[in-house]
Amino acid sequence: MKSYSVTPDAFAEQMKALHDSGYQTVLPDQLYEYLVYGKSLPAKPIMLTYDDTDEEQFSIGKTEMDKYGFKGVYFIMTISINRPRYMSKEQIKQLADEGHAVECHTWDHHMVTKYTQADWDTQIVATRRKIEGITGKPVRYFAYPFGIWNAASLPEVQQRSYQMAFCLS
Repeated sequence: MKSYSVTPDAFAEQMKALHDSGYQTVLPDQLYEYLVYGKSLPAKPIMLTYDDTDEEQFSIGKTEMDKYGFKGVYFIMTISINRPRYMSKEQIKQLADEGHAVECHTWDHHMVTKYTQADWDTQIVATRRKIEGITGKPVRYFAYPFGIWNAASLPEVQQRSYQMAFCLS
């Protein structure tokens, strides 16, 4: 599996480079409004996303983004909440309260291409409710585990009222 991790120093350099180059972060609502209604985006938009609920995404990622007024999208895997090395409910709530997007990344990160019909509700409906209960805000976006999806997953996600789903390619 390809790693999408960088060292804290490299991440700090990347955030500074983005800022110094004039990039502005956008959140899923802004992207949706652009794609569906043609609303404008900043001249240099970028979406910073985090999957899997790792604690360092809060303690390192958020801290670096805060230096530049950047906002991120945190796709939460709810089985991990409050476990060692993962974010707490309080950290997730703080992200939402500070204007970051807190969205769904399933209950336990199983690939959607292997779901049974019952898995959909466990993985993305119950998870949505849990995240909404923590943040007090609606969850409208979903990131496929491993970035992997198939055509059969599209109507399943849509039927459960997600506005957009994110993948790797």
